Amino acid sequence: MTKKQIAERAVSALKEAFPDAVCSLTYTDPLQLLVATRLSAQCTDARVNMVTPALFERYRCAEDFAESTAEEVAGYIRSCGLYKTKSRDIVEMARTLCERYDGQVPATLDELITLPGIGRKTANLVMGDIYHMPGAVVVDTHCIRITRRLGLHDETDQKKIELTLRKLLPPEESNDFCHRVVLHGRATCTARKALCESCCMSAFCKKKGVDLR
Repeated sequence: MTKKQIAERAVSALKEAFPDAVCSLTYTDPLQLLVATRLSAQCTDARVNMVTPALFERYRCAEDFAESTAEEVAGYIRSCGLYKTKSRDIVEMARTLCERYDGQVPATLDELITLPGIGRKTANLVMGDIYHMPGAVVVDTHCIRITRRLGLHDETDQKKIELTLRKLLPPEESNDFCHRVVLHGRATCTARKALCESCCMSAFCKKKGVDLR
């Protein structure tokens, strides 16, 4: 079985197991997703969702963040961890949005990754969830772990994994696949233990000894 075949079967299996492929961060517009994703670094999505209602009530647009200070923003996000760095990035990101993009979140990866604190993972999430661009691949810890266990790569570098998966996954399925991988990683293929006996992909997973020739 080739890596391409493994990827296609994984897409189908996860689609059946998790029909609703949704982002677990709560947001209502592109800016909120951008901010929430920045907050989620080394923090659970559940914690971020507890913090953002008050934050987004106070800051309703990029201009609001841009006119604020890192110290004020930090007061809203302290429980997310790394709050000093995150608050500084959010304010600088908002100022960049106002200066370069009229306060709007851009749609391309090259533009998104120029924003302070925004890397390829967040950029791909925005491209896929907000702008519905085919081929968006969000490489988080669940994606790295599970796609490696499946035998789709043996990389550790996030960019290399992203580019590899982009070649293997159907472009129209890649964004939803990444959301489903997160759900599967939390429920079954955890970092601590892979519950292979209850895994929807065990029949074609390299971890179970499938020949990838």
